[in-house]
Amino acid sequence: MTDLVFFYGTLMTGFDRRRRTGIDSMLQWVGRGRISAALFDLGIYPAAVPDPDGVVWGEVYRARDIDRVLAGLDEIEGHSPALPDVSLYNRTEVPVTYENGTMGEVWVYFYNAPLGRAERIVSGDYLEHLKVK
Repeated sequence: MTDLVFFYGTLMTGFDRRRRTGIDSMLQWVGRGRISAALFDLGIYPAAVPDPDGVVWGEVYRARDIDRVLAGLDEIEGHSPALPDVSLYNRTEVPVTYENGTMGEVWVYFYNAPLGRAERIVSGDYLEHLKVK
């Protein structure tokens, strides 16, 4: 099990991260990377879904206490390990490729509800998307 987490939305640097208050002190910046997924704009936050042909950019952090960090993120993301079918987001361990080309494994939260008419963020980069929006 990896001790790395991947943020691609409002938990990244540059956003109001008060929701991370309980876990922020347990996170150490590792770098930027990308995962295979598709990214959508839900209005107030983004949603990533698995897509082998897509790319989603985000930030990777090392958790000093991975169990506590994942428990905190599960609460933030509406994930219940016991009830994945009804969770808003589901936590999955996936490969990540860093900007320098090295690879690793990270925990990421994939959206688990209907996307409706959500706009696809073709660049896969939520920060870039907000700059041109």
